[in-house]
Amino acid sequence: MSPPVTVLSVNGWCRNGSTIIGNVLGEAPGVVHVGELHFLWKNSTGRGVNDRCGCGAALTACPLWSAVLPLGRPAGMPADAHAAEVIRRQRARLRTRHTWRVLRRGAYDADTRAHADLLGAVYREVAARTGARVIVDSTKIPGESALLPHVPGVEAYWLHLVRDPRAVAHSWREPKEYVYAMSAARSTAYWHGFNLASAAINRRYPDRSAFLRYEDFTADPAGTIGALLRLVGVDPAANPVRDRSVELRGNHTVTGNPDRFRTGPTVIRDRDDGWRRTLTGRQRLAVAALAWPLSTRYGYRSGGPDGDPAYPGAAARVGETER
Repeated sequence: MSPPVTVLSVNGWCRNGSTIIGNVLGEAPGVVHVGELHFLWKNSTGRGVNDRCGCGAALTACPLWSAVLPLGRPAGMPADAHAAEVIRRQRARLRTRHTWRVLRRGAYDADTRAHADLLGAVYREVAARTGARVIVDSTKIPGESALLPHVPGVEAYWLHLVRDPRAVAHSWREPKEYVYAMSAARSTAYWHGFNLASAAINRRYPDRSAFLRYEDFTADPAGTIGALLRLVGVDPAANPVRDRSVELRGNHTVTGNPDRFRTGPTVIRDRDDGWRRTLTGRQRLAVAALAWPLSTRYGYRSGGPDGDPAYPGAAARVGETER
């Protein structure tokens, strides 16, 4: 019997740095980053915001995803109809609001069992075709992530990745290629809900989970990546980061930040404070109100009248569970 495929599921709200962290991890031997796998069926049939793989090809023409997409499709069913059925199951049973139900009941009905079987087939096929033993999935849909212990042939790990909600609001302020814009209030409301659900998964599976603030990654990218590799059983000597630099090659990410298409030498910047130049006082107030009390729990406190973040040393690091 084949050994299980290790899947590192990244959770949290969008614009939290999962694309760059996933792509850096994907440069380690035996690790592949698939981006936001949840959207494969939606994007491949024109229902999503983009239809390109990180390799530049359309998902339906990509050598990896064109082989994966037929998995689980009943004989004679058109690809579009199959995608519609997968999307229906995701919406009906595996949204963020369903996280707690999936944690309690697992693959409790025909829809969740069918989706668990499909995910198992997809992960195994990706591993077989790429030669990877670790798959990083940066979907960030906690309801689907909570299903992973019930996915056949998978050994699941979870990373709850958090970014300063002010920086997240800054990132959402303007559209970027295929990614639309969102108000500071709306992005922070989602930030709060998605992080609550992500924390619930880590509490349920503390021995296989880690918590990370994006700011701790930018402060020590090499140390952070090394810790994540150890979490999933990869020799940290395979760490692709040197000082603050990494050589990024092509990837097969389903979707994510448009920066996923960038390749070549990449320097990981050490500051994430663009929000101080762009967010108005009203926007900062909305973020502060909607992010509390999680923002305080995660160490995002105003350090002075200019709103500088204070990151206390007590904040959790990679390998620690959330308190």
